[in-house]
Order: sequence, then C-alpha cells, then structure tokens
Amino acid sequence: MNKRAIISSVVFLSFGLFSQAQAASDTAHSLTLEEADKLVALPLHCVETPYPYKTGIVLGSAADLKEPSEHHPVFYGCFDWHSAVHGYWSLVTLLQQFPEMEHADQAREILQRNLTAENVAREVEFFSKDINKSFERTYGWAWLLKLSDELHAWQEPLGQELATNLQPLADLIIERYVNFLPQLLYPVRVGEHTNTAFGLSFAYDYAVNHQRPELQQLITERAKDYFLDDTNCPISWEPSGYDFISPCLEEIGLMQRVLPKDEFLPWLVEFMPQLADKNYSLEVGRVSDRSDGKLVHLDGLNFSRAWNLYALTNEYPQYAHLRAIADKHIAYSYPNLVGDSYEGGHWLGSFAIQALNQAKH
Repeated sequence: MNKRAIISSVVFLSFGLFSQAQAASDTAHSLTLEEADKLVALPLHCVETPYPYKTGIVLGSAADLKEPSEHHPVFYGCFDWHSAVHGYWSLVTLLQQFPEMEHADQAREILQRNLTAENVAREVEFFSKDINKSFERTYGWAWLLKLSDELHAWQEPLGQELATNLQPLADLIIERYVNFLPQLLYPVRVGEHTNTAFGLSFAYDYAVNHQRPELQQLITERAKDYFLDDTNCPISWEPSGYDFISPCLEEIGLMQRVLPKDEFLPWLVEFMPQLADKNYSLEVGRVSDRSDGKLVHLDGLNFSRAWNLYALTNEYPQYAHLRAIADKHIAYSYPNLVGDSYEGGHWLGSFAIQALNQAKH
C-alpha cells in the first residue's frame, strides 16, 4: 500500500473506547480536527497549572527561593520548564493546523496572556545568570527553538507578534548551543533529557528554517564527530527503564538531517543493518504504571520511535516496511493520553502530535 493509500485509509482510535488489545493493533494514524480537539485539552490544562512543579534550578542564595512563576513567568506550568515549553508548542501547532478547534479562542488567550515581551525578558534574565548556564541543556533548549520555529511559521498576526516576543530567548539559546557544543567532547547516548542526538535535531531544524548557517554548520560538524563512525547500534538494549526517547532512532533522525543521501544510506546500513529486513520487528515499550512519572516515560519512547521511523520511510521508500512498526508504537500509547494521570498528561500530548505530524508527511 502506498503512502497516500495508507493516509486515506486512516482509522483513528478514539480515546477510552478501545481495549489494550485493540490499542496494540497496527492501525494507522493521522491528526484530525476531532483528535486536535482532544489533544489541545492537555496543554490547556497544564500550561497555567503552577503545582506540582519540579524546578530543576540551582540555588545561588536564599534570594533564589521564589515561586516558579517568578523565575519563569511564561514557562511555570506543566510540572517543569521544558514540559511547559512543549505545551506551548502544542497549542501553537494545533492552532496553526486547526484554527477552527473548539477551544481555539482559549488557546489564543493563554498564548497572548503569557508570551509577552516583558515575561520573556524575565526568562532571559534567569538564563543569563552564570549559575543557570546549563539549565535545560539541551532538551529544553531544543524545545524552545522548536516553539520559536512554530511561532514564526504561524502566519496569523498573533503568531508573528509572539514570535517577536520570544526571539530574545531563542537568540540566547542559540548562543548557548554555539558556546557549548565545541566543549562537549563526547555525546550523551541515554534515553532521557540529556540525549545529544535529540538535543541537536530540533536545533538543526531551526537553523535551516531561519538561515542560521553558523548553528547549522556547527551541528553538522559535531554530529559527524559524535556519530559518523557508529556501527551496529544495540537497539536490543532498548528500552532502559525510564527511556522516553530512543537513543538509536534519535541518532538516525539527526544523521538523516545532516548527511546527504549518498552518505546517509551507507551510514545507516552500518549503523542498523537490520532495518533493511522486510520482516524486521521491534516491540513497543510497555508501561506498567502510568501514575509513575518515570515509568510512563516509555509512552514517550514509543512516540519517539514512531516519528523517527516515519521520517525515514517518508524520504526513503526502501524502508517503507518500517511504517507498520511506527503505527504499532503509536497504537499502543495513543489511547492513554486523555484522562490519564498528570504524570504523563502534562507532556505526552506534544510527543503524540510530533509523531502524528510525521505520519502524515
């Protein structure tokens, strides 16, 4: 079945109406208005919810003992800073694709209320302190640039206004990347926030979309330094207990971005030769307790695997058989998003949106 046929034959699982056995089927997925109306509830619920909140900051003195909203007047919700950032990204992405959403006006009001130039200036002030130089490195940095990228792409006047407001923080994050990457001698290959391949992928997209050649060239060079000689990625070691991104497949996603086709395909054959096998299979990451903030990470792993596999199949038809694996990973985790514990609900919607957007390309 070709890509158009797959997309046109989408049968979407409705939230809460299917058993786990049905959810684990190989049903294909796509982002629709009906699903957008459901997914938008997740960031709407969390971006202005101040507690519970995990600060992640280093205290320089007693003066730093403040409400999270004082440190982060924009990104104080959704349990932690980076989740708040991709919560805003979810709002912008869904508004851009489905301006007729049921709660579109509420989403616009939240964006306009919080993403002000004054609030962003206070975020910049926080990042500018030496003690916060490594704050959210590089996971939160990557999502901030992705949010900025999405705002710039949003052609509504509100989108352009908010993109302008956020730009000083985006510029600071770019500066952070440029200063940090030459100092990072070895990549981080874990399946959580500090993963280097993930941290570079969204930043690379931003550099390309906004013609930032210095950042694009630096990421390309460092990606090659880190990963060009990698072979036989041990994906059988995945998942680790708390993975929410796939170390092997995120590396593929980055190298697909930075290498030309005539270099990427030979690299991929050496890196994961089993992917060329038409009968290749990959079991989903299974979650035993979705009320546990760490164990629910594995739903994120499933979405991470899916978006990287979709990206690969979209560009390289010889890997089209991997699309069914991506579908299976989404089918397992997607039905649990709405109505789930806050431990997953505060962030997993954005991962689902990223995966579904890759699925439809």
